[in-house]
Amino acid sequence: MTTPSADSGAQAPSGGPGDPGHVATAGLSLSPFRGLRYRPDRVGNLAAVTSPPYDVVDPNRRLDLETADPHNIVRLILPRPEPDDSGDRPDRDTRYRHAARLLTDWQREGVLAADREAALYVYEQRTDGLLQRGLIGSLAVSGPEAGVVLPHEDVMPRPVADRVGLMRTTKANLEPLLLTYRGHGGAAQVIERAVTGEPLLTTTTTDGTHHRLWAVTDPAELAQVTRDLATCRALIADGHHRWAMYLRLQREHRHLPRSPWDRGMVLLVDTARYPLRVRAIHRVLYRLPIAEALAALGEHWQVKEVPGPLDHALQALADAKRQGGNAFLLTAGDSAFRLVSEPDEALLAATVPADKPEEWRHLDATVLHATLLDHIWRVPDSPDHIGYLHAAAAAEREAARTGGTAVLLHPVDESVVRRLAEQGVTMPRKSTSFGPKPATGLVLRSLELG
Repeated sequence: MTTPSADSGAQAPSGGPGDPGHVATAGLSLSPFRGLRYRPDRVGNLAAVTSPPYDVVDPNRRLDLETADPHNIVRLILPRPEPDDSGDRPDRDTRYRHAARLLTDWQREGVLAADREAALYVYEQRTDGLLQRGLIGSLAVSGPEAGVVLPHEDVMPRPVADRVGLMRTTKANLEPLLLTYRGHGGAAQVIERAVTGEPLLTTTTTDGTHHRLWAVTDPAELAQVTRDLATCRALIADGHHRWAMYLRLQREHRHLPRSPWDRGMVLLVDTARYPLRVRAIHRVLYRLPIAEALAALGEHWQVKEVPGPLDHALQALADAKRQGGNAFLLTAGDSAFRLVSEPDEALLAATVPADKPEEWRHLDATVLHATLLDHIWRVPDSPDHIGYLHAAAAAEREAARTGGTAVLLHPVDESVVRRLAEQGVTMPRKSTSFGPKPATGLVLRSLELG
């Protein structure tokens, strides 16, 4: 079998029974599905029932979302225990059953309703002068050995198990993964034609992002998308743990013919037309005070105080990165910042695994985990010791709250991410944050609808 290319590849086989627009392919196989969507007449405001992806919702934001509307999607993606559970530490199954019950209740009450026809959904986001358009559909799940969907980050068993339990119990894809690809123009033409029509929904979320959604149901349009994707492969931009969830649940149900578990809901964005932003994900070391962190560096690193506020300090980090080499910004949330850079090459050679490409060995995330966290600071990679935050300001606040150390990183270029992924090399988990991320709650996929 010829491995499909991000830009071109061998012609995929066509034909076969099944849903409209679905044929067997050697590349990406995106099928329409009957979307489960909020009925505007049953909720006060569509924006009030949406949420960011589950892994970027902090505790305060979670409470705000829950109180914004009793049907906010966060109640499904981050469910509370069953109201009648009296245990001090309710198990995960209780939370998953609560989410499943809510999902069933909301459908019975007409808060959520399935579209009559299976569709691919054109999804548009506008924010801060950035326009992003892509296709939401049901993607054939394949492991890394197929070379069709490329992960670029490692995953941890605990978050995967959590998502598996939730999807297994609710029997639904509650939020789309974000995948990028580079197409040949056919799918883009379908998207551009769709956005000239009346959207299914329009809403603006509290962050100022404008969202619109259209349905593509015409068989000829669906076939055009299929042909365009047939020799493409995708990079997972956001959703590695949920992709691992798809793979595990597919294996669990492999005895079922034409199983709905063989597919998972994704948003595919052609980054040749709509480049994504890539941001860093920062670390907070809860149990490591900054004085101890700095003292442990010894003579192996250059440490320089840089002036605040945060924006100025991040600019100093960016300037250091332009000069080459590894660099990090440390703060205790006290408006003081230290630029840590120029590591001793002998130290890197002794602590960074040598069995990976040179480009991987010099990634900031690689050096942070292999050299600083594992070797110098000896900080376990567990939720009790390390927090992962997408916003530098949030990391700064969390360090101040806990008395720990925030380690702020500079983002890596998408070209580096894609180059390593195409070699089958994954980066340390939480190395990148691609965006804008799709809002959760605009369309769901129930496996019980097929």
